[in-house]
Amino acid sequence: MLDINLFREKAGGNPELVRESQRARGAKVEIVDEVIAIDEEWRKAQFQVDETNKRINALNKEMGTLMKAGKKAEAEPLKEQKKTLEAQKEAQQTASDELKAKLFKTIGNIGNLVHDSVPVSLTEDDNAITKTFWPAGRSEEAERAKKNSLVAKDAKSGVPGMYSHHEVLEKLEGYDAVRGSKIAGHRGYFLMGPGVELNLALIQFGLNFLGGRGFTKLWTPFFMRKELMAKTAQLEEFDEALYKVVGEETDDASAMYLIATSEQPISAFHSDEWFSEPGELPKRYAGQSTCFRKEAGAAGRDNWGIFRVHQFEKVEQFCITEPEKSWKEHEAMLKNAEDFYQSLGIPYRVVTIVSGALNNAAAKKYDLEAWFPFQTQYKELVSCSNCTDYQSRRLEIRYGTKKVNDQVKKYVHCLNCTLVATERALCCILENYQTEDGVVVPEVLRPYMGGKEFLPYTKGVPKVKTG
Repeated sequence: MLDINLFREKAGGNPELVRESQRARGAKVEIVDEVIAIDEEWRKAQFQVDETNKRINALNKEMGTLMKAGKKAEAEPLKEQKKTLEAQKEAQQTASDELKAKLFKTIGNIGNLVHDSVPVSLTEDDNAITKTFWPAGRSEEAERAKKNSLVAKDAKSGVPGMYSHHEVLEKLEGYDAVRGSKIAGHRGYFLMGPGVELNLALIQFGLNFLGGRGFTKLWTPFFMRKELMAKTAQLEEFDEALYKVVGEETDDASAMYLIATSEQPISAFHSDEWFSEPGELPKRYAGQSTCFRKEAGAAGRDNWGIFRVHQFEKVEQFCITEPEKSWKEHEAMLKNAEDFYQSLGIPYRVVTIVSGALNNAAAKKYDLEAWFPFQTQYKELVSCSNCTDYQSRRLEIRYGTKKVNDQVKKYVHCLNCTLVATERALCCILENYQTEDGVVVPEVLRPYMGGKEFLPYTKGVPKVKTG
């Protein structure tokens, strides 16, 4: 959520900055003027409350003076006046509170200020490619030529040495989508044997990778109270991404929501806390969790295999910093992700996401897109965002020395960056490390797989299934 003072020109704010940011996002610009109007109305309403309260205090003082002077009879009429004013104040406070709630709900629908370095566009075709990585001896041009020489154009099945990730996983007997769909519905699956081993190896390697870089490992809750989820997730996510869990309590306020990413519970980990001691920041967390997403709006996309599923595991970077250090931290988190995929030998490119594709919380976002040889496409494996103080303001995560009568609240900056969504990364490894006879295990994963160097195929190539 943005700072209300941004909308108040008399307090040094600059609402035009918010308007420009909304234009860049392709979002509603008029909402800025709505906020300004509601804010003015709320402050007038609160002024009335304060004025009524002053009159009550004056009556109290006057009654006290009369009572001390033994003039009880003269004080009696003032009691009735006070009673009337208290009823008036209660009604005024209710009106003020309603306006305040409306104000901050409206502000909550406005996105974070888009950073100056973000490409301004409403189409992701304009995402800016900032860097690429290819292991020695490989190139995109050579791999496209290889695919074209081996597999017919628009073919849905591969050939030995050039299969899609779902075909490779079935040949390894690494998952069962048919039984998974029967039991869990569309995009349901069972991981089996080598699929389980690779998935667990990625989790363990990912956690140890970040642990070696000073991150504290967290295994998060898999569901959250609605009150806190509402402070960290966008409103549209409740319908499009989040699964609602209803227990014995039937009222909506008691509902819980399954997490879509460990970023959500970790962002609330320090809610209502104040980092006031020197050296407390930054906080760096390696969050491990199972994630649950409806994937509403993804019908027909990535139906094959386990690339886009409703349940998956993920190791997430989440960092909390002082504002002046957050942009350096953002780059460091991206480098962690790059180093991780370089250690796996996976080709990738980094893109800066355009303004119109940013979620509300992000001021800037990078995606790391990895190369899939069969698809001859780069696909997103990592999302890396600096949310500045957008989340911390709503969650009341503050920093700085506590001072008496301090009127300025200082909020930390929150950043998140995928390290590895393991099922999706597993798909990428399968396509990049396949041979005609099986899959070579990336060297860095072998210590987590009992030293296995190769996973042989144990099953013929099946017919294409999209369950």
